[in-house]
Amino acid sequence: MKKRVVITGLGCVTPVGIGKEQFWTNIKDGVCGIDTITRFDASSFQTQVAGEVKDFNPEEYINKKELKRMDRFTHFAIASADMAVKDANIDLEKIDRDKMGVIIGSGIGGVETIEEQHKIMLEKGNRRVSPFFVPMMIANMAAGQVSILLGAKGPNTNVTTACASGSHAIGDAFKVIQRGDADIMVTGGSEAGVTPLAFAGFCNMKAMSTRNDDPKTASRPFDKDRDGFVMGEGSGIIVLEELEHALKRGAKIYAELVGYGATADAYHMTTPAENGEGAARSISMAINDGNIPLNEVDYINAHGTSTYYNDKYETLAIKDIFKDHAYDLCVSSTKSMTGHLLGAAGAIEAIVCAMSIYDGYVPPTINLQNVDEELDLDYVPNEGKEKDVRYALSNSLGFGGHNATLAFKKYE
Repeated sequence: MKKRVVITGLGCVTPVGIGKEQFWTNIKDGVCGIDTITRFDASSFQTQVAGEVKDFNPEEYINKKELKRMDRFTHFAIASADMAVKDANIDLEKIDRDKMGVIIGSGIGGVETIEEQHKIMLEKGNRRVSPFFVPMMIANMAAGQVSILLGAKGPNTNVTTACASGSHAIGDAFKVIQRGDADIMVTGGSEAGVTPLAFAGFCNMKAMSTRNDDPKTASRPFDKDRDGFVMGEGSGIIVLEELEHALKRGAKIYAELVGYGATADAYHMTTPAENGEGAARSISMAINDGNIPLNEVDYINAHGTSTYYNDKYETLAIKDIFKDHAYDLCVSSTKSMTGHLLGAAGAIEAIVCAMSIYDGYVPPTINLQNVDEELDLDYVPNEGKEKDVRYALSNSLGFGGHNATLAFKKYE
């Protein structure tokens, strides 16, 4: 008998707010966190806009000495995990920490550290490279440092599947609890890729929006005039808990996680498979895993990157699976507000799904001004709406053809 898994804690550091309350309020209100880049001089770059985290002080969560031994993506993860565990009201002294694990995804890990240390080596020589360079840079260190912070001694891994990393991490953590290997999993994703090198790579792929004169409208998923994604940074962490364990300690339950789909396109490094067939199989797998009636899915938080192919093919995938019901459910992309957090995207979007179910509200896709005739679903344009959400899905589709879908259910 598979164990039931519920969400009992939420924490995040995002371009639209730090902490669950500020994040969710701004997402509901359609507040955009995208602006001109301030972290470095981007004046020579084709793209000069991003979703940067503002007003974040890592010293509120990590002591000064340790701070210097961690990359920014780890700062985000530790802060989010701290918030999520506090939100779940977990007394670490009263739980079996051998049965508490951590899985955190990251697409590119400590890229800022790589850039900084490479510059030091070129300018000052190999002996000046930090002895902390490797542990700061490796993508698994967010999960490692969070487990150290919490004393969590259960399963501890990292997922790196580009833009699907956060969703895969949550899905894998879900399965760890379902099969009985842990009672609590602290899971999600973290990314800090707004750096010159990472930015240059994406710019030269011509994958990002060049709407530099109007940053707030640069990310426009499903809009006819979409011209590429907008990078964001931040972290989302959720606490997953075995249902009986949560009930025993009187935990607040946001939603139940009931299904997980993971497939591969086996098609192309960066372009999604034609007609979204890989995404469609991922959606189908999550629905079958959760034994979900198709007509009870009320909301899909789309991958919705604001690129030509993603938005077209994801729409086709939804239609392929849901047939006529595709026109009855709500589909929105919160990347219109946050930008694309790469390996952390699926994690903050899982928080959106949990809060959507808990709060009975579907957030909007902002900047949807010009209808694309090929895209004809209800993308919740520009204003969110109150809605009783029974089941919500979250899609994440990553470079390499990695597809992940998470299925959430109203807890009853």
